[in-house]
Formats: sequence, structure tokens, C-alpha cells
Amino acid sequence: MTAAPPGGADAASDVLEGGDPAGGPGSADAAGPQAADSQGGESHGAGHTHAAHTWQEARQASFDCATPIPPGPVPLRSALGRTLAADITALQDMPHYASSAMDGWAVNGTGPWILAEPGQRLAPHQASPIVTGGLIPPGAKAVLRSESGTITTDDEGLPVLALGGSARPGEPKNGQHIRKAGEEAAAGDVLVKSGAVLNPAHMALAALAGHDSLQVRGKPVVRILLTGSEVVTAGLPAPGKVRDTFGPQLGAVVGMLGGIFAGQEKIGDNYHEWLAALEDIGPEDIGPQAGPGMQAGQGPEAGSVPSQGAPVPGAEEVPADVVITTGGTGRSGTDHLRRAVAELGGRLLIDGIAMRPGHPAVLAELPDGRFILGLPGNPLAAMMALCTVGAPLLAALGHGTLPPVSEVPCGTMIDAEPGRTRLMPFRLLYGMASPARHAGPGMMRGLAAADGVLVVPPHGVQLGEPVPAFALPWGAPIQTADPAAAKAKAAARKAPRKPAASDGPVDWSALLG
Repeated sequence: MTAAPPGGADAASDVLEGGDPAGGPGSADAAGPQAADSQGGESHGAGHTHAAHTWQEARQASFDCATPIPPGPVPLRSALGRTLAADITALQDMPHYASSAMDGWAVNGTGPWILAEPGQRLAPHQASPIVTGGLIPPGAKAVLRSESGTITTDDEGLPVLALGGSARPGEPKNGQHIRKAGEEAAAGDVLVKSGAVLNPAHMALAALAGHDSLQVRGKPVVRILLTGSEVVTAGLPAPGKVRDTFGPQLGAVVGMLGGIFAGQEKIGDNYHEWLAALEDIGPEDIGPQAGPGMQAGQGPEAGSVPSQGAPVPGAEEVPADVVITTGGTGRSGTDHLRRAVAELGGRLLIDGIAMRPGHPAVLAELPDGRFILGLPGNPLAAMMALCTVGAPLLAALGHGTLPPVSEVPCGTMIDAEPGRTRLMPFRLLYGMASPARHAGPGMMRGLAAADGVLVVPPHGVQLGEPVPAFALPWGAPIQTADPAAAKAKAAARKAPRKPAASDGPVDWSALLG
């Protein structure tokens, strides 16, 4: 399932926050026997209760469960933006031969010079034509620029090269306009040290040094499995149908989080489709076009940046490290993720999180080492689950650190909701964070305009109180502000005070679109 039903309510829709659209295939997690309890747990049925991870536990667990992907080679053209895992050294002298820095003539001794055939050894007072970058012939002592020489004749009418044009006194001096072999680097010199993030100049330098591929740190290859027979990918959906909100965005977000997007597949709601889609793809299934040295995390274009969420070219031939699914994380008869994982011999690492939206998120590991990240079917709930579980997982696989959580002063009072962390997209106004409107689990409008996401603890937040927050994958880092200064700044700009009888906390949310 990849979208919420049109016209979903705001906070009222939280009872459906992680399930699929009400009434659609795979709908689950609605109020009733299977609804999450007030402590963030879920009922698995009569007599059995599952205690979900807290938000902090889920982040840490997803980071701790993964081991960084080993380094591997990628083609030079694909190394942009990757982190170098081994020094780049010169495989030979740079340049590896003495060459001309100018168009003109290679010369030996003083002029006038008798013209010789290009490339032959030059005796004293001989010259031969040469172009920029051309190999300096044996015996040559300097290069005379084309604008400093002229072809004339000697007393016997034979052609000779003489100084002329813009020639300067004493030109050419020995060694002038010759690029000596090894003047940039000698064979074995370290050119770029391990740990550098490779830029275009590094890649050009590596090419000059003779490299065809570079050893880089591993990055996780991610495939996306989109589900839901009622999902349409274009046009206005009819009643009972919904637009695909995941296909246009998830691949790009995977790249922003440090993964290699290797493509996506669309299936319906049939269990056998789920099982087939999650089946292992072993190395024997990788086509010969993958080439030598290709391995998980090291696609042939692994350093490329996907354009508008397009799969990284060549990554389709590399086994996935992570499979992200959308929908199917509820507990109805049409939610198949857990059953498919069990049949494939996998184990659940995270089975629900005491947060909203996004509480039915699932993280599993299969025997082949692949991680399965199950996102809820509603778009905002899915993005919050991806930020909570997916971001730490991809960071750990890609040699990164746990994504940071900062603090911002809260611009309004937020009531308590015992047992559950709430993730709220926010806008910054006068240095204070106020929850955005249109932030129901099935909505994207609030997130599209957000400056970040508040992590509201179960006990709530008071006006001006620092509250944890994290940046969105596409957003700027959260700048921690002084709560007192922000509160004073907001108070100085607010409208005239209301009468004391109606006085209360300042709530800026009404000013937010």
C-alpha cells in the first residue's frame, strides 16, 4: 500500500496511522481489537500483547543491528562522492614521459637549426616539430615556441629554423617549455589519502595516476517493493483508488540517506506475490554484465547520484542489502510482511514502535543477511518510520554515525500522550518550533513545508521548553537555539495582549500554512 485515502482527517486519522487506507486491501491497525493500546503496544489477538520499542530504542536497535559493508572497488567514473578506503598512489611517474608544454620545435643547441624528421634523435643544431604534450625526442634540450621561430633558408637554400617573431633574447634556455617526467609525482607517491570524499578533481588525478577503479567504503544497495492493487501511478484516482506517493520519492530519499537505489517493483496484495518478491537473489542470478569485483554495496555505478529518484545504473545487477516495503505491516489477513519473513526463515528485529505516526513499522533480517524494512502504508507515517529506523540502518551499513537529534524551543504547548512519542513536522517562527498543520498520517502537505520534525515525549512539552528534533533527509541541519532568547524574541513580536481572563500560552501554529 502506497498512499492514504483522499481527504484523510488530521489527528483523528491517527487510529489508522500505520495501516493501509480504510476499506482498502491490507487495512489494519484501526480502532478495535487490534488497535494500539495507550502504552504504545499492540494486541496480537486475544491473550497476547506485544510491547513495542520506544522511539529511542528503535533508532538505536536499527543502528546496532547492522555491520558496515566492507570496502570494495568501483569504476573510476562511479567514484564521485564515495569515501576512499585506500590511498590513491601514482602507479607510474606523473607525467610518465618528458613532453612539450608548447606547440613549436624541439631543439638541440643554439640556432639556426637544421630541420630533422619528428621523433628522431637530435644532434646539436637540429630541430624537429612538436605539439603540446608530444614526446620529447632524444637529444632535445628545449622547446622553441611556434611564435618565437620562423622557417627560412640558409646560404645553400636549404630550410632552417631561426629565431623570429616574438622570440626573446637567450630563448630557448635549456629545459624551457619541457614537462619533465615525474615532475608532478614519482611512482608510488600518495596522491589522495584514505578517508577523503572523492570529488571530480580526485577522479581526474586518479586517472592521470593510471587507475581504472578505486577502493571505496561500502554503501548499502536498496530495493523498494511497492504494494497495493488499488494504487495508481498517474492521473486523478477514482473513488477507492489512491495515487502512488512512494514511487516518486523513496528512491531519492534512499540516496539522501546514503543508500544506493537499485530500483523498485510493484506488486499487488497476494501473499504469493509478497513471498516471490522477497525471495533471495543469489550471486548466481547476477548477470555477467555486473563485471569483476562487483559485490553488495559496490554497484558498477555505485557512486552516481540518482536523477529524480531514478535507479543507479548497474545497481540492479547487484544483490540488495536492504529491501524497503510499503504497506502490509498491519495485522489483518491481508497484511503479509511478517508471514513472508517467517517463511523465508527471517527474524523480526523491530516489531512496532511506541510512536505516532508510523507505529507499525517492522525491521527484519533474512538468513542471507538482507534487511527488510517494512514501512506503514500512509505516506507521512512511512516517512517517519523511514527516518526513525531506515536512516540509522543505512548509516550503520554505510560506515556512518547515528543521525543526530538536536533541540529546539517549542513555540506552543503540546499535551501529554502517555506511552507514545509523537513525531510532528514543524515550522520555525521567530526562532521557535511550532507543529505544522496538515500533518495527519496520510497527509504530506505539512511535511513538504516543514523545517524538521519534533520528537515530542509522552509527557508533552511546555511553551518555550527545549524539545528534541531531527532534520529531514532533504533539509538543512537543525540549529539549536537558546530557548530563553527565542521565547523573548517571540514575545516582543507578538500581537497586543488579550485581556487577562483569556490570557494563555502563545501559540504560533495558526500563522503556519
